[in-house]
Amino acid sequence: MQLIVGVRFKKAGKIYYFSPNSMELGEEDHVIVETARGVEYGDVVVAPKLVPEEEIISPLKPVIRKAGEEDDKQLAANRAREKEAFRVGEEKIAVHNLPMNLVDVELTFDNSKLIFYFTADGRIDFRELVKDLASVFRTRIELRQIGVRDEAKMLGGLGPCGRALCCSTFLGDFHPVSIKMAKEQDLSLNPSKISGICGRLMCCLNYEQEFYECARKQMPRIGKPVETPDGLATVTETNLLQQTVKVKMTMEDDTIDVREFPVKEVHSVRSQKGKSSRRVPEKEDFGQNNKKDAHS
Repeated sequence: MQLIVGVRFKKAGKIYYFSPNSMELGEEDHVIVETARGVEYGDVVVAPKLVPEEEIISPLKPVIRKAGEEDDKQLAANRAREKEAFRVGEEKIAVHNLPMNLVDVELTFDNSKLIFYFTADGRIDFRELVKDLASVFRTRIELRQIGVRDEAKMLGGLGPCGRALCCSTFLGDFHPVSIKMAKEQDLSLNPSKISGICGRLMCCLNYEQEFYECARKQMPRIGKPVETPDGLATVTETNLLQQTVKVKMTMEDDTIDVREFPVKEVHSVRSQKGKSSRRVPEKEDFGQNNKKDAHS
C-alpha cells in the first residue's frame, strides 16, 4: 500500500496522485506540485489515504509545498495573462487566415509554457502561427487540437435537462456511449433528442445502462409464449422500469385481448414432452444469475 493525495488542476478534470511528503493535507487545500508539464498549482480533492501499488503510475512525485499568498497572487496574474493571450491568439489566427477556432488558453504555473486549445475540421499547418506567438510572449508555445466533447467540457453550458453539463461539472473522464444504449433504453433515435450540445450522444446514456442490461436479461422476450395468471399468452411489450409485461391472449370466442402483468407473475414456457415453465426472477433477483425452478 502507498500513501497518496489526490490533486485536481481543473474543475471536473482528472485526479492525479502525488505523495503527501509528510505534510498534513486535507480536501480543499491548495498545493504546488511538479508534473510532466512543469510546476503546477492544484487543489486537493482526495485527502491522504492508502491505495494499492497497482493503482499508482510510477514514479509517484511528491507535493512540493502548500500554496501560500504569493502562489495565489501568481495564479491570479497567470489567469490575467491567459485572457490576454486568448485575445492575441484570435488576432493572430485571423492574420494567418487559418480555419481553426480558438477554445481556451492555459498558462502553466511556472510560466514555462502557453497552451492554446483549438478545434478544426482537419489538420492545420500552424507552424508560422507558433513562431508569431512565441515572438510575442517569449515563452514556449503549444497548440493542441481537441474534439467537440472536450470543447463542451471547457466552455460549459446547459444540457437538454436544464442543468449544467455533466462533463464540465463532475465527469473527470469521458466514457464510451453508443447508439445501442439508446435502443436498449427504448429512447427515441432522433439525433436531436439523444445528443448533447457538443453534437455527440449524451454522456448520461451511460449512467443507467448497467441496469437496463441486467433487467433485459431477466425479462421474457417479445414474441415468446408465456404463462400468466389468466392463461397462455404471447409477449408483445416489456417495460423495464415498471417491471411489467404486456401480452396478447386468444379468448374462448377467438377474440384477441391485450393485458398487462407484473413480471413476477409471468412464467416462460418451454415446449417439451410435458409443459414446464421457468419463473422470471422477482425484483430482488435483478442483477443476479437466473434461478431455474421446476414447475409441474
